[in-house]
Amino acid sequence: MNRIFMILVSIGVPLSVIGSLMQWPSVMLFIIYCVTIIALASYMGRATESLAIVTGPRIGGLLNATFGNAVELIISIFALKAGLIGVVLASLTGSVLGNLLLVAGLSFFVGGLKYKRQKYNVYDARHNSGLLVFGVIVAFVIPEVFATTMNESKTLSLSVGISVILITLYLAALFFKLVTHRGVYQSTHQDEEQHEEEPEWGKKKAITILFLATLAVAYVSENLVHTFEVVAESFGWTELFIGVIIVAIVGNAAEHASAIIMAYKNKMDVAVEIAIGSTLQVAMFVAPLLVLISLFFPTAMPLVFTMPELIAMVTAVLLVVVIANDGESNWFEGATLLAAYLIMGIGFYLL
Repeated sequence: MNRIFMILVSIGVPLSVIGSLMQWPSVMLFIIYCVTIIALASYMGRATESLAIVTGPRIGGLLNATFGNAVELIISIFALKAGLIGVVLASLTGSVLGNLLLVAGLSFFVGGLKYKRQKYNVYDARHNSGLLVFGVIVAFVIPEVFATTMNESKTLSLSVGISVILITLYLAALFFKLVTHRGVYQSTHQDEEQHEEEPEWGKKKAITILFLATLAVAYVSENLVHTFEVVAESFGWTELFIGVIIVAIVGNAAEHASAIIMAYKNKMDVAVEIAIGSTLQVAMFVAPLLVLISLFFPTAMPLVFTMPELIAMVTAVLLVVVIANDGESNWFEGATLLAAYLIMGIGFYLL
């Protein structure tokens, strides 16, 4: 599999450069860009997996989520610059749904096929559940409710205020988990396994590959954004569907691969940290950061989603909180999450 991704990167990156310079058809370029980003994401996944073995599951999961979300953040900034606010909000929705239902669902399902019952840190699960309810339900629903009685200027001011609070609380949550309460709520069985495994790459090599892959993704992502409108017309897709499904899956390819591999290796602490930790990072850091960045562009982005997006995210959070709060998983719980993702995917396709 690693060899296939190496071939795809070797061919995809030069083709992306040549295709954009020679202005090949947009649909062809869209496919090349998507495949190239997914192949580059596999390198980001392998690099963060190596770092996770060195640094432990919490920091490893956080690194994976951060660099995985870096892809989407880059795509979203270029989309904001192009004035595609609908695509950006839809891709944020897609990230939340993709991480909670698709990534967590596939992790539980694939891991559950190999192991009857998998355990992960129940304290982290409960801590993350509270943050999920706050980050998605409270912070995303409030602007929607108040926006109905406000003009655009006040709605944007509300969004900026909420964004600053979200980023502050997210940083406080990291400080809580990694500094003041590090090791207080420890998971013993998987930490022991973590030190036994040898990383594929050393720390310096892993960081270098991560940096170069992120740079390449930034270049390809900028070009990908310019193909959206033509592709939407060609396939009859809406901006909402492109954002929620296509951009979210391509942008989160690194996390998708890493979480599933970790679950298959019975490292559920890392798998859950990637899936849920990445969702928290999108809701509490990436989304508010994009609101603040949008202030420097001609069209600012308020933190106001459409009703289908909002209801889908709230439903996904409540389902994951109920399923993941016990610190155990199996293949049927994974199948339940995947079924919810498919139902929502059909809905967004038909909208």
